[in-house]
Amino acid sequence: MRAFGPIPSRRLGHSLGINNIIPPKACTYCCIYCQIGKTVRLCNGREAFYRIDDLAREVKEKVNELKKRQTRIDYLSFVPDGEPTLDINLGGNIELIRPLDIKIAVITNGSLISLRDVREDLKKADLVSIKIDAVSRETWARINRPHNSLDLRAILDGMLEFGSVFKGEMITETMLIKGVNDSHREIKTIAEFLTLLKPIRSYISIPTRPTAEKGLLPASDQVLNMAYQVFKGNLPCVEYLIGYEGNEFGFSGNIEEDLISITSVHPMREDAVRAYLKKAGADWGVITDLIKRGSLIELKYQGKNFYMRRLPGRD
Repeated sequence: MRAFGPIPSRRLGHSLGINNIIPPKACTYCCIYCQIGKTVRLCNGREAFYRIDDLAREVKEKVNELKKRQTRIDYLSFVPDGEPTLDINLGGNIELIRPLDIKIAVITNGSLISLRDVREDLKKADLVSIKIDAVSRETWARINRPHNSLDLRAILDGMLEFGSVFKGEMITETMLIKGVNDSHREIKTIAEFLTLLKPIRSYISIPTRPTAEKGLLPASDQVLNMAYQVFKGNLPCVEYLIGYEGNEFGFSGNIEEDLISITSVHPMREDAVRAYLKKAGADWGVITDLIKRGSLIELKYQGKNFYMRRLPGRD
């Protein structure tokens, strides 16, 4: 399904996700920490992934189902298993679902924001979240592993141009990885850039789910505290995204379809899966069967079990 959840979001409350990208994991980046695995198709050209009316219709149907169940939806969020701005119909889809009268968010890595048409599409959203893990070329290349056509200076300039005209809420997220981008110098340069960008909130995050590259560790508590103090010295609102977001996943009635849709972009921790099964009146046999059929895989991270959809190209 292209509409999934709602899922509990640390930034957006109860967020109904919209997966507007195919094939799975088409992205401009191949981030070392990505929670949904390595990029299958590294690309940088915008294209139409779905017929525009098909995607909007599915979102509307999902919203109607959830309203009947009196399920809370705080945001309709474009948060696919790839980069949402690769979709050339992003702006058109936002316009088509606007009548649902629910706030619309786009979660982007910002890699295509130097393009005028991408900025115009993003301006139609109520909230835009931009990933900024580094502002130095060497660290950016190491942590985000971008498509070789992308230019960091153009991206940063595009972010500043967008921020100067966007009327909605712009927030940023910076993922800190031990030994990669957690030095005082790196963090200070990110904070200095964010001072120019002027987001309403800046989030400091660490991996809380399995990462694309094995062996990665989150920045230490000492570094997180240092980063918070550095950010806070430059920015009006700084928050951590370092805790578990909870287990309040929405249920539409088809448990297998729901689980596969959610875990294709949002790996679920074991306790969240168990809570979800209880809500649906089902037992662990559903998970066992999905794993046997090759629809789900089990992963471990930081001593916890996670479950995610098995997709082509994903180990």
